Amino acid sequence: MSNTSNLNSPWRSKPQPHVVYTGGGLENGMGIEFSGKRGALFWLALKTGFFTILTLGFYRFWMKTRLRRWYWSAIRPGGHPLEYVGEPLEKLLGFFIAVVILTFYIGIVNLMLMFVSFSVFESSVIGYMLSFVGVIPIWFYARYRARRYVLARTRWRGVRFGLEKGAWGYAWRALWYWALTIISLGILWPRMTFLLEKYKIDRTYFGSARLLQGGRWQMLYRATLPFVASLVFLAVAVLWTVLIDPVFPNGIRDGSALFSSIDDLIETGKTPADWVKPERVFLFPLALSGMLFGAIYYRWVSKRIMANHKIGPDVQFASRLSGVRVTFVYVLGNFLAYLVLIAGLVALVLFAAIAFFGGFGLAPEMMGAEALAGLPRWVSLILFAVVYLTLFLMWGVLHNTFVTFPLMRHMAVTTSLPLTAGLELISQRARDEFAEAEGFAEALDLGAAI
Repeated sequence: MSNTSNLNSPWRSKPQPHVVYTGGGLENGMGIEFSGKRGALFWLALKTGFFTILTLGFYRFWMKTRLRRWYWSAIRPGGHPLEYVGEPLEKLLGFFIAVVILTFYIGIVNLMLMFVSFSVFESSVIGYMLSFVGVIPIWFYARYRARRYVLARTRWRGVRFGLEKGAWGYAWRALWYWALTIISLGILWPRMTFLLEKYKIDRTYFGSARLLQGGRWQMLYRATLPFVASLVFLAVAVLWTVLIDPVFPNGIRDGSALFSSIDDLIETGKTPADWVKPERVFLFPLALSGMLFGAIYYRWVSKRIMANHKIGPDVQFASRLSGVRVTFVYVLGNFLAYLVLIAGLVALVLFAAIAFFGGFGLAPEMMGAEALAGLPRWVSLILFAVVYLTLFLMWGVLHNTFVTFPLMRHMAVTTSLPLTAGLELISQRARDEFAEAEGFAEALDLGAAI
């Protein structure tokens, strides 16, 4: 990177105040360590999740604060941990403010939309559609505000991060870029990804230093290769099995006929006589799995590509993130978490069927069925509520342990700062105060993630 004295430098017109950060040998680059242990996180997530259930959800603001402080303290650029200094009470107050505003929107604006919809179109469908469309910009607005709050409450070696105001600008840009992406059938997806990231990074500060997102949006196309390859594979499979050499030469009358043929295949183990090489049907789940892999791969590899083009005044970032490894962690971790969730929901349905509806014809000799059926109704309700809440508690704990933890650890240890000379010239920035914190993200259920 060029020196800040260079006439072409984007920071040349910004005077540097007194220095508050000093460190030796930074010009030689800096790595990032991750010191957290999975077991410690498991018990912290379990304990804070239990308190959240016990308080009917009010403790979640304290839970999120404690989890963020744990994660931030585990990430250590140059051996010095990040700090998260957000407070639970400001999250709670921000949530109440956002709820009041959204209640006004839902109660007043939606009422007006429904009135116009019935009066003009004699139908509620248009009103519901306009109501949904009206929430989309607020959703983008909430995401930007949540990011601004988290950065404003994050410090490293005492120096604050920050994000300039611009939530509505981000929301309208996101709407426009999404519209272009949909119209182009996804061809302009990398353009949307890059420009939205650039909008946020170009407004991000570490102390007095402003960051910039370099590069061009076309560079993200190489991250789309697995998805595009899977999409082409799916198209070839459709052409082969439907048009060129149909698996069902006589066609399928409707969906029920197809499912009936599949049931016969499962029960008898014999392929229907009119099927031609039916094993080719497995090409479709294979192609869809490849598209899922490609979508996750694109999300994370695009982050790596853009990270390698993020710069500050005499500061440069580098990432060695592995798209394959992150995708594996993401898929396996979510599989384990949702496996527990689905198994628990099945058990919960069986419990309800036995305890409240006499078993719906289930075998009476099932383990514990007779005891459950004989419980008083109020006891069954309490047990049902406890099992239900415990189920979602364990899902959250497992998601933190097997998804969030390995992803943050991998992102941390694969990120470095090969050029850090500019850190010696960074001074403190003022505290960013705003009343609603990340309340809109919480109210719109965008604040569940770390």
